[in-house]
Amino acid sequence: MRHGRLSIFVWPALLALSLGLWGLTRQHSMWRDEAATWQAAHRSLAEIWHMVGRADVVHGLYYAVMHEAFALFGDSLITLRLPSVLATATACGLTALVGARLAGRPVGIAAGLALAIVPAVQEHAQEGRSYALVLAFVTLATWLLTEALLLPGGWRWVCYAGAVLIAAWLNWFSLFALVAHGVTVAWVRPGRARCAGWGLAACGAVVGTLPIILTSRSQASLVSWIKPLGWSTALGVLLTIALAALCSRLPQARRTDTTHDPAALPRINLAAVALPLCAVPQVSLALISVVKPLYITRYVLFAYAGLALLIGALLVALTARLRVRIHVLLPAAVALALLALLPIELRLRTVESRVDDVLTAATTVGRVRQAADGVVYIPAARRDTALVSPRQFAGLRDLALAQGAVESGTLKGIEAEPRDIERAMLAAQRIVLVTDPGPRRAGSVRDRTKQHVLDAYFVRRSDSVQRGRRISVYERRQSPAPTR
Repeated sequence: MRHGRLSIFVWPALLALSLGLWGLTRQHSMWRDEAATWQAAHRSLAEIWHMVGRADVVHGLYYAVMHEAFALFGDSLITLRLPSVLATATACGLTALVGARLAGRPVGIAAGLALAIVPAVQEHAQEGRSYALVLAFVTLATWLLTEALLLPGGWRWVCYAGAVLIAAWLNWFSLFALVAHGVTVAWVRPGRARCAGWGLAACGAVVGTLPIILTSRSQASLVSWIKPLGWSTALGVLLTIALAALCSRLPQARRTDTTHDPAALPRINLAAVALPLCAVPQVSLALISVVKPLYITRYVLFAYAGLALLIGALLVALTARLRVRIHVLLPAAVALALLALLPIELRLRTVESRVDDVLTAATTVGRVRQAADGVVYIPAARRDTALVSPRQFAGLRDLALAQGAVESGTLKGIEAEPRDIERAMLAAQRIVLVTDPGPRRAGSVRDRTKQHVLDAYFVRRSDSVQRGRRISVYERRQSPAPTR
């Protein structure tokens, strides 16, 4: 990387790195999605391959990467989350390069800093999941796209196709960014050669992703928990896109690059790249979610790169309007934004920012396990508590388990038939229950069986609700409870 590019890249990357390292262990907590990464990354590559044919194929490449990270640096919360921190820093630096290439150095640096400050980006920079890496590869692909549109050279399209393919293998929803890039190409109209180059690269990336797309269709039940698109989410999407659209009208966003081939590239500007990247992924996923609920912000986290590019243009426009030097306004704007978002930033680095904490639940089980001889999970997915911290469950028999998670190629194992679960529970004197706080829903037949046996034949002796999980100890009744 040339010195000029390095100086543009480094400041946003350093800010993102600092924010990512701040409170990285999150009060020594790990929530359920990270628990999936933790247990999957501890499997061998052959076991990961075995699993992705049955579950979580969309995260298979990420699990393999984390397996190697654990092998090289040891398993810890820092190792779990540091790849996401580094990926976010890279994404912010690349966003700065895109902005600088299309609208000048001040816009680029401002855009990279803006992306680093976005709360959703800060959140996923500190999670042991793939979304920050997807963000990094989408921004890399966007930078390669701008370079390929501005300069000749087939190798740039090859690199572009590789970046899109890796992003899609990390999460194929990133292909919405490819659609956004298609809108950019149509907007720019760069000539037949470049259009053909993009078309070939796009086809290659899509064909390379087809195995994951087709396999994931048979695993659609894994996202059945996603709720229908709510009005608050829809309004947030509309406001984000409206802000991006307004910023795209600024002169800084409409500045045209004429330094290479003005005849072939009359419309290449920041708006042509940033507005589709912000709007297309969010709108596309929102429209799909009307039929099949799928909208989760993290699935289109990379859309914030498009918004950040346009915010960079807005900040530079403000310097011109206020007649303030950019090196004065930009640090002040960053400081004010961080200060205004401080309550959110502090909360993101606490346990309460996530739905639960697997490690605290496991520690609680470790304190009460001596008084019990078996454990059950309602729902079965809460078995991740034991899979992440097996030592805390030493001596406890999993009363519902028929086949372990590794052997079955699943994330939660395969449970026995309801009658076998009931028989095993009735043979125990004391049972530890790991479940969610609050009232429990009907759930599966197996879960209803577990709850019925506990209600009819056991009495609760202790109960602890901490950090999003409930740990209860049940003791066998002398006689069954009366039934109505």
